[in-house]
Amino acid sequence: MALITLRRNLCHLSDFRIHGALAGLKTQRVNCVHKTVKEHLCPWFWSLQLEPVRVRFHHAHSKKFHSENGNDLHPVGEPAFSQAHAEDRSEHSVKNVDEQIFYRRLNSFTSSEEVLHYISTLQTLPDTMAAGALHRICEMEKKDDDQRLPKEILENSTFQTLCNQFAQDPSNLSNTGLVTALQALTLYVDPQSRLLLSLLAECQHRLEMGSLNIHSLCILGECLIKLQDPGCSTLDLIIYQLQGENLEEFTPEDIVTLYRILQACPEKVDQTFLHKINNFSLSVVPNLSPKLLSQMLTALVVLDQTQALTLVIKLGKYVVRHIPHFTNEELKEVLEAFIYFGYNDRFFTEALEQHVASLCLTLDPEVVSKVMEYCSRKLIFSKPILNAVAETFVCQSEKFSPNQTAEIIEPFGKLNYLPPNASALFRKLENILFTRFNYFPPKTLLKLLHSCSLIECHPVNFMAKIFSPYFLQQLQGEESYLDRLSLAQLTQLFLTAILECPFYKGPKLLPKYQVKSFLTPCSSLETPMDFQLYKSVMVGLIDLLGARLYFASKVLTPYCYTIDVEIKLDEDGFVLPFTVDEDIHKRVALCIDGPKRFCLNSKHLLGKEATKQRHLYLLGYQVVQIPYYEIEMLKSRIELVEYLQRKLFSQNSGGHW
Repeated sequence: MALITLRRNLCHLSDFRIHGALAGLKTQRVNCVHKTVKEHLCPWFWSLQLEPVRVRFHHAHSKKFHSENGNDLHPVGEPAFSQAHAEDRSEHSVKNVDEQIFYRRLNSFTSSEEVLHYISTLQTLPDTMAAGALHRICEMEKKDDDQRLPKEILENSTFQTLCNQFAQDPSNLSNTGLVTALQALTLYVDPQSRLLLSLLAECQHRLEMGSLNIHSLCILGECLIKLQDPGCSTLDLIIYQLQGENLEEFTPEDIVTLYRILQACPEKVDQTFLHKINNFSLSVVPNLSPKLLSQMLTALVVLDQTQALTLVIKLGKYVVRHIPHFTNEELKEVLEAFIYFGYNDRFFTEALEQHVASLCLTLDPEVVSKVMEYCSRKLIFSKPILNAVAETFVCQSEKFSPNQTAEIIEPFGKLNYLPPNASALFRKLENILFTRFNYFPPKTLLKLLHSCSLIECHPVNFMAKIFSPYFLQQLQGEESYLDRLSLAQLTQLFLTAILECPFYKGPKLLPKYQVKSFLTPCSSLETPMDFQLYKSVMVGLIDLLGARLYFASKVLTPYCYTIDVEIKLDEDGFVLPFTVDEDIHKRVALCIDGPKRFCLNSKHLLGKEATKQRHLYLLGYQVVQIPYYEIEMLKSRIELVEYLQRKLFSQNSGGHW
């Protein structure tokens, strides 16, 4: 491991810029390395010109500056100090500082200035530690909207010394020091930096010599992806070498880094190798940090590893343990992955409930909306989550974008739930719609208002707008026609206005925008009947009524709803054959509700099914609900017939058979 000797106020680089050159290089050495590997690097790499950097040194009070090769933490011939002693003497040469203590100190600092001050107190520093310090500085200064390091960092003599030492002779650096320094610079430096080019050239040389270990290959691969097109042939060589390594020698961090590399260039992925990694990863999951867990799940999504459900399930098991420790971004990535793979788990839901209920007011709006999307997609009826999010929205509605607002409100309608603060919630929503109506994308707005109607919070004040030709034209956009789902939502909203809002006197929905059936391919407005449950009920109905003639199945009404089973009664309450269309006094609508019409693992009916039954009742039907959990309790055919008799012909119904 090379040792880097640091001095205070050694040099000042007047033209030190991130988007130019980072340090002075020994031109002869750089040109030699570049000549050796020129033919093998990507074309973009060699289209860049190296320009000389002017370096000015302040010689006053400077000490001798040198680098040495070596792999030991302590220089040869010098005693190693105990950890306790090292902590007491941390202001002295790093030969007195244990490596773990060094990195612990490094990670405890909260600013680059603290890191630089600490480094300036050390006389000699192994290149791996110097690279770690450089990486820590760049990491702390990284900002999404700024690609330059602050001027005070660039002009700091200790920082300049760090960079200059890596530029002087990269061939003397250890593999770890070399790739860690490169990794640090990729956070800020553009490919025109001389220092970056020098380090890349040395990495390329070692790569072709096959002298890079697994960890170095992984870091180099990620650096290349950040700096250039993942299609570069150099990356091919890295992936090829990694495929030849024994997976048992990979650390958990290396495995996740390998996933990230493959994620960046899925077209290069060998499926057999990926399957091998998935199987091996089962053994490393217990050792993954929250960050690595989220990164592995994200990579599995990008690589479309739907066949790796065993790995996803194990990841989910360990995600539960880390819920309180995820950052907002990491938790969002976990939820996105679980949505993608269709994963749900009772323990994960419970942990998520505790997390959201305790921290909802401090969670990022994107995370809050993603939590609601997860509950909505998986039909998870969680009162703690729904109540916490409703309270958050009332208190902090200004934080949420129009799309996030819709993602938060829609699950209440879908899951058929009114929170305790429903009046405040929908009053706040109404105020937002009044002031920001035009900011909502048309389809998002339609879904939002339709969801409100599912829980009887009818958007009467906005119906005139959404039934207007102007809004319908916006909804259609550049397409030649409106999609079926939007038409179905418009039709159901219009039916809601007629049945539940008789005081509405605004414009009506034109017939050309109305559908004939609410059964859409995505089952958004009606859930198809559970066939196995229907077969069981049909057997009981035949025994009860005497013949199949006395009931009809899958009846499409004039009001767009499809009734599972319809039974017609005359004025005296006698059952009529389903073929009869005269003397019908009452129609009985049997809603044979299978598990898919309820929230997950609950007896709570979904909003669309509750709305259907409510509307059928208002249309004059006698609605009889036959839920699956009641049928499952019956032990014999006789019990089934008795159950149906009680449901259809109770003393109050007036029916006969």
